[in-house]
Amino acid sequence: MNVSNQTSEKSVYPVMMSEQISLPVRTILEKTLLGEELNVEDACVLFATQGAEAQAVLDTADKVREKRVGDTGTFVITRNINFTNVCYMGCRFCNFAKEKGDEDAEFLTVEQVADRAEEAWARGATEVCIQGGLHPDIGPDYYRDLIVAVKKRVPEIHIHAFSPFEIWYGCKKGRLEPEVFLTELKALGLGSMPGTAAEILDTEVRKQLTKNKLTTEEWVRIIKAAHSVGVPTTSTIMYGHVDQPIHWANHLKLLRDIQKETGGFTEFVPLGFIHYETRLYNDNPDTVRPGPTQDEHFKMHAIARLMLQGHIDNIQASWVKMGPDVATKMLRSGANDLGGTLMNESISRAAGATHGQEVFPEDMVANIQAAGLNAVQRSTKYEVVKNFFKTPLTNRIAIRGVA
Repeated sequence: MNVSNQTSEKSVYPVMMSEQISLPVRTILEKTLLGEELNVEDACVLFATQGAEAQAVLDTADKVREKRVGDTGTFVITRNINFTNVCYMGCRFCNFAKEKGDEDAEFLTVEQVADRAEEAWARGATEVCIQGGLHPDIGPDYYRDLIVAVKKRVPEIHIHAFSPFEIWYGCKKGRLEPEVFLTELKALGLGSMPGTAAEILDTEVRKQLTKNKLTTEEWVRIIKAAHSVGVPTTSTIMYGHVDQPIHWANHLKLLRDIQKETGGFTEFVPLGFIHYETRLYNDNPDTVRPGPTQDEHFKMHAIARLMLQGHIDNIQASWVKMGPDVATKMLRSGANDLGGTLMNESISRAAGATHGQEVFPEDMVANIQAAGLNAVQRSTKYEVVKNFFKTPLTNRIAIRGVA
């Protein structure tokens, strides 16, 4: 059963008719409750709301979430495996990258990656998320060899691996077109790809973040190539730095347009900029914002729900970026997924995040239930792995599963 299709259509709820809600905002919100498509201008109006109007946006997103995916909150048991922190791309928002000669530089062998995947499987993971820096010593076969080694060791685990930037790098190393390279990876066992490296899909913003090393056009090209050969991907945004709401709205529209064409996105994951240890912020504290505000976090998830409804219906709240408490609140502001238990995560922590190592399945269940939703462990592709129920007579979580 697919998690996204558990409830029948429900009646449309009227937006509160408070005098505090202006006619333009009320009109946009009522349009979303009817399932009508928002344009970029509509989204910008919603991003500009404050006070009661902003709360109405969140309340509407919660109603649309209920209509689209029901009263279910999901999570996946996964392990992040960052196989190298060596990278020479020089992205200014990243503090993860090291040079080859650095004392704390790391480059795992394929067998070490397989070891970690096997450990994850033994601990109940259904997925490993494998990503790394663009190490100069990566050969044309390294990405293939990683998949082969993991699948040989743990045949049933889902491999969610390689950002569009890594696919771009693998194509460059092997002198292959993306469709050819991705077809080969899929045949070896690649199950899906993270849609990271998107940052903001705007040329001028990307020049400030990455010197436009992976252009918007290249990112879109690789994502569409993945979808065309049957490799689904996530979709992401990184916000709260040199960007503005118009960039966010255009980014959401572009993702929606891609989904209309390919249908290959499984979810949308907003990722707030973590500024603490990054050159982007520390070299430009007067012009670069120190990450999104909490208000912007809530609006991003809510407006994404409203703008993407019917196209990308799984909206993830990243506890790694926002912390478990805030992420839990997002489940009643448009989001329906808390992402993965992770086991390891080093990219956000390298940038100064205080969250990101591991939460346990029982923590995910408790947080989802605290939001008033039914907790479901899902697969990477949002199929039900296990339903969880709260013991009627106590507040303890009963780990009872129904396949």
